[in-house]
Amino acid sequence: MKRIVIFGATSAIAKAVARLYAKEGSSLYLVARNPEQTEALARDLKARGAKEVRHIIADLAKLDDHAAIVASVKRDFPRIDVALIAHGVLPNQAECNRDVAKTLDAMTVNFLSPVSLLTLLANEMEAQGSGAIAVISSVAGDRGRQSNYAYGAAKGGLSIFLQGLRNRLHAKGVAVITIKPGFVDTPMTAAFKKGALWAKPEQVAKGIVKAIEKRRDEAYLPSFWKWIMFVIRQIPESIFKRLSL
Repeated sequence: MKRIVIFGATSAIAKAVARLYAKEGSSLYLVARNPEQTEALARDLKARGAKEVRHIIADLAKLDDHAAIVASVKRDFPRIDVALIAHGVLPNQAECNRDVAKTLDAMTVNFLSPVSLLTLLANEMEAQGSGAIAVISSVAGDRGRQSNYAYGAAKGGLSIFLQGLRNRLHAKGVAVITIKPGFVDTPMTAAFKKGALWAKPEQVAKGIVKAIEKRRDEAYLPSFWKWIMFVIRQIPESIFKRLSL
């Protein structure tokens, strides 16, 4: 029986991951902001076979609350098998261009908040000498693009932080997995026109669970994004800056 903690548990991808673990009979601890959605998810997971579902309501943008949140999780789950950090926001780049506060808000939620939680979780899981930490980053962090560079910069910084954390915890028996989804059809992307490259949350969730089980360092989801981003990274800056991306 696994003990799974999910931060940002009511996001579309996180819910799909939680349902997969519930079917395995795992115990889950949900951390999310919306009480009604969190309680509804908890009931759903119990109905799907979860051994136990606990939850705490928290705004993960409030960094000063993180130590208390992790302490609460550890009281109920003295051993954590998997911690998934899945919260984030997709800011409007044009609004970020006009308003520095919106840029900083995006950086707080997408970078500083995960880094704060990771620092606390890493110390706990290093002490227990086992487990896996998976974090949803993004292909957007692989290269800065004019259309979403505030988001991309936060995710790029997060991916670099995870590289260092992975290097630190490898010898301690703790896996650190960077999840890099491409386009995913979720409420956060509802306004976007969908096409062939778009994936469903359930598809990405299966990839996340597989990456955790295999203790992979990094997982592009769907996997074809690995090759798309490889090509994009090879484009010289002198050419890339002229592209309307």
